[in-house]
Amino acid sequence: MTTSLSQRLADARRDHITLDALPSDLPADAEAAYAIQHALLDASGHRIGGWKIGAKSHDGPIQGAPLPVADLHADGARLPRAQFAPLGLELEIAFRFARRFEASAAPYSEADVRAGIGSIGAAIEIVASRYTAWPGVDKLAQLADLQNHGALIVGEFSAYRDDFPFVAPTLRFSFDGHDIVQTEAANAPANPAGDPRRLLTWLVNHATSRGIAVTPEMVITTGSYTGMYFPRQAGSASGRIEGLAPVGLTLY
Repeated sequence: MTTSLSQRLADARRDHITLDALPSDLPADAEAAYAIQHALLDASGHRIGGWKIGAKSHDGPIQGAPLPVADLHADGARLPRAQFAPLGLELEIAFRFARRFEASAAPYSEADVRAGIGSIGAAIEIVASRYTAWPGVDKLAQLADLQNHGALIVGEFSAYRDDFPFVAPTLRFSFDGHDIVQTEAANAPANPAGDPRRLLTWLVNHATSRGIAVTPEMVITTGSYTGMYFPRQAGSASGRIEGLAPVGLTLY
C-alpha cells in the first residue's frame, strides 16, 4: 500500500531531488520500513533487479533493500553526477545464485543457500539519499529509502569459488587515477559484516517469506570493503578485486 513517505520517495527518485521535510508517517519499526521499500517500487513502476544487504559487524543485525532493475548498470557505465546528491562510492562483492528460491513460509537453510551460489563479481555502489539532511536522518527513514541506494555498477561475473578470500580480498579502488582506499596492514580493506556469504541466507528468507522469489537474474551486493568515498567533482572510478573482473564508471 502506497504511503505518503513511499510516494514522496518515489517522486524524489524520479525527479532527482531531496526532501527538506519528512511526512509524519515515518516507519515505526524495520518491518514498516521494509513495507515502504516495496510500496516505493510499486509507486515507481519498477521491478526488482537485485538486492543490497549488509551488517555493521561480523555478528551484527542484517539489513537490506530491493534494488530497482533500472538502477543496475554494466561495467563502464556513464552516469550524470548531478543526479545523485549526496554521492558516495563503495567497492563491493556481488553474488548471483545458480538456482531459484521460490516464495516460502518455511525458511531455507544456510546449507541450501550456500549450495545455490552460482557466481561472483565486483561492483561499485553509488550511495545517495532522498533526504536533504542526510546522514542526520532517522535510521528507519533511511532504510525505507532503499537504504540510501543510488545505483549499482556491476562487473563481469565469474564462477563462484568457495576458497575466494571473502573476508579480506586484495583490492584497489581509485578515482581519476588516485588511490582512494588505504591498503596498509593496519587499515586493510575488509567488509564489516565479515564473510559476506553469511548475509545471503538472511536475504533469501527475507524475500521469500514476503512472497518474493529470489532468481538467478538478481544481483545481490553485500556491503563495502572500502568505506565510502565522496568525489567532489565529475570523474572516473575504477575498482579491482583480485580474482574478479574489474569494474568502473564515469560520472559526467
